[in-house]
Amino acid sequence: MPITACRELNIMSNEWFARPVLFVADIGRSVDYYERQLGFTQQWRYEEEGKAWVAQVDRQGCALILSSQWPDKVGKGLMFISLDVGVLNALRAELEGRGVDVKDGQWGYQLMVIADPDGDELYFPYPASSATDSLDTSNAEQPR
Repeated sequence: MPITACRELNIMSNEWFARPVLFVADIGRSVDYYERQLGFTQQWRYEEEGKAWVAQVDRQGCALILSSQWPDKVGKGLMFISLDVGVLNALRAELEGRGVDVKDGQWGYQLMVIADPDGDELYFPYPASSATDSLDTSNAEQPR
C-alpha cells in the first residue's frame, strides 16, 4: 500500500480538518486537470499494484480528495467554495486565461461554476451585493 507524498503528512489533529471526496474515473487524468487547469498541487497519491486509486490535491488550503474506488459515483460531486469577491474575480480571470470552461450559474444568487472532466462541480458564490448585473443568467446552468 504505497502512498506517494509531496510533503510530510500530519493527518491527526485536535482541529477538524474536513476534505470532500470527489469521485473520478481516472486519477491521473483528474490530478493533471486540477494541477494544470485549476492550479492545485498534488499532496499525496495512493496506489496498489501500479494503479492509482486515491489522490489529494490542494490549492491555498482547499483540499480535495479524488477517488476512483466507486465508479457508480463518478461525476456526482459538488464542492462549495467561498472567496472574497476580488479574489473570485481574479480567479475567474486566471482560469479563463488557462482555457477553463467557466460558467455562470444560479443557486438563489450568482455563481461561478467549474465542472471537472468527470462532471464533478465546484461552485463559487458571488456576494449578493457584488453580483454583476451585466451577467445574463437566462441560460445559466442550474444545480442538479
